Amino acid sequence: MDSNRARGVLLGLACGDALGRPVEFSSAAAIEDEHGRLDEMVGHGTWNQPAGTITDDTEQALCITRSVATQGEFDPADIADRFVAWYDTGPFDIGRMTARSLRALKRGATWEEAGQQVWDNSPEGSNAGNGSVMRCAPLAIPYASDWNQLVKVSRQSSQITHADPRCTYGCAVLNCTVARLLDDADAPLQDALDDVGGDTPDELTTALRPVARGETPAPLETSGYVVHSLQTALHDGLRADSAEEAIVTAVNRGGDTDTIGAITGAVAGARFGASALPDRWLAAIDEVSELEALAGELVGAG
Repeated sequence: MDSNRARGVLLGLACGDALGRPVEFSSAAAIEDEHGRLDEMVGHGTWNQPAGTITDDTEQALCITRSVATQGEFDPADIADRFVAWYDTGPFDIGRMTARSLRALKRGATWEEAGQQVWDNSPEGSNAGNGSVMRCAPLAIPYASDWNQLVKVSRQSSQITHADPRCTYGCAVLNCTVARLLDDADAPLQDALDDVGGDTPDELTTALRPVARGETPAPLETSGYVVHSLQTALHDGLRADSAEEAIVTAVNRGGDTDTIGAITGAVAGARFGASALPDRWLAAIDEVSELEALAGELVGAG
């Protein structure tokens, strides 16, 4: 595997997350009014953190990555334990479904039960957030050559906190797309949609097939709904002419900027490689050295 692209997955995710963090929940118009076109790491803003600060997107991706690197394979129980330990540090940013699922884990639910319990008790409209697709891309590295296993572990990684099929299959489609990009495929998203399986929810495939054909659906939404996030992030990650353009375009759309930026960054990082990410961004993110090291360990895991 091309180590530059493998590193790009993790570093691109972190770059999109950190660039989007200070403008999370802002509209595109508000971002333009304050920053023009936001293409630099800035401090304060949403969550009032220093420039280059990552959020729960990268922090949970790190939980997954550290687990696979340590265990040598995907271990959902270990990942769930790491999520709980992270939750106990009091992160400044955490999604509602994730928090509810992690509290269920703390009460004794297993990794298979926690997300399911939360989903069963969540009404439509608040049951299919993007909190699992934002963190799952590192799994595409160790399982890039085993699609059946990649689909399985991707869905299980979502199940811990997000059991809705739009989330579990969304993780599988995203990770299979990233895996195809790591292999330099010509039609990575189309390949993913064709191979993930016929049980993929229609709502997800209907949103993503136009993107796979190279079309631009209108409008591209930036809410926290998993289908919106995947459609917009995959569009920007697969259509842009550079990793920087992809991430900047996604973040400047406004809305759930850190998560859509993180997903776009993972896709663009796999497509263009870590070397295509701006040095000025990487210099601002404290976790870069660990992410670089972990990427190397993931290449040999799985």
